[in-house]
Amino acid sequence: MHTVETIAEFLRQFAPPRLAEAWDNVGLLVGDPSRAVRRLMTCLTITPTTAAEAVDARADLIVAHHPLPFRPLPRLTTDAPAGRMLLDLIAARIAVYSPHTAFDSAAQGINQRLAEGLGLEQIEPLVPNEEGQGTGRWGRIAQGSTLARLVDRAGEFLSIDRLQYVGDPEQPIHTVAVACGSAGELLDAAGRLGCDAMLVGETRFHTCLEAEARGIALVMPGHFASERFAIECLAEVLAGQFPELEVWPSRQERDPVRWQPGSDGA
Repeated sequence: MHTVETIAEFLRQFAPPRLAEAWDNVGLLVGDPSRAVRRLMTCLTITPTTAAEAVDARADLIVAHHPLPFRPLPRLTTDAPAGRMLLDLIAARIAVYSPHTAFDSAAQGINQRLAEGLGLEQIEPLVPNEEGQGTGRWGRIAQGSTLARLVDRAGEFLSIDRLQYVGDPEQPIHTVAVACGSAGELLDAAGRLGCDAMLVGETRFHTCLEAEARGIALVMPGHFASERFAIECLAEVLAGQFPELEVWPSRQERDPVRWQPGSDGA
């Protein structure tokens, strides 16, 4: 029988906590390490919807990409959403593990999968550490491309029909940086490497202006789309590693950002 600690140990090997950013809060955040696990749900974020799904489905462990809690809580009460969710999960004896930025940067983590999904070759970390691992990814498109084709490729890979971009659709693209989620601060790293384009989940308006001024195209599928696909992949990895468990990615989780009907997303 597998325990919370058994699965946590696998996740620590799959997405080593040493790869996490210094500001992050990764690892086992809630629960008893010795508790048996029979049902496991993955999700991008613990929300009232995903928490309720886990409780209703009698999950023993949630592997949530985004940490809960993320920062220390001065009090744990039902007066705030985070407190209500944590108290509900604790009452249901559901543990919580978050790999977050360690999973972003892992060898088979989100940014690696994004880079491969875009068809990049010679993929390397965007900001490598002493071990040759690190934050983000960048690589080359063997036959070259245009921004319009890169946008189409991103949409197909992520199964979305709308995304935002910055740049001339006919701009030639040969090298691409990748950074999931909200990672516009990596634009400088992409620029130093001579990247023609950067895929980032989301970023600030002024980062878009800076990218435009520097001639670096941006492809922005949204924070949710840039990461949720990998949570589904993680469920497959865990199901393969622990075939005795019932493992599923949240069936209720949805992107909170909506496009107005008829909008072209521009």
